[in-house]
Amino acid sequence: MNLTAAEIKAFVPTRDLDLSVRFYEALGFEAASRMEDLAYMRHGETSFLLQLFDDARFSSNFMMHFLVENVDDWHAFVQGEGIAEHFDVQVGPLVDQPWRMRDFKLLDPFGVLWIIAQNT
Repeated sequence: MNLTAAEIKAFVPTRDLDLSVRFYEALGFEAASRMEDLAYMRHGETSFLLQLFDDARFSSNFMMHFLVENVDDWHAFVQGEGIAEHFDVQVGPLVDQPWRMRDFKLLDPFGVLWIIAQNT
């Protein structure tokens, strides 16, 4: 019996697939494939599925944890590229967490909360 897992992906909701794809591309993701209501978004070895799903209550309660090698560089990139201003989203400050992570919060255009973090 082989119970080895190969991959797990989240279906991240959006109400405007085109806008969300542009947002995630601005963050450095690529739309590796795309259909009318779904986009496969990839950044290096990480990926998720962006799904056209119109439920604001769900989106505003959806969270993703994105572990990176250098969170300070990611925060500087998001700030330097003007992501918050261009997409009218919120970017939080860098925080050293008591659970030995450094992170910041980023809301996507439809309220999905991304916690971008690094182990310390």
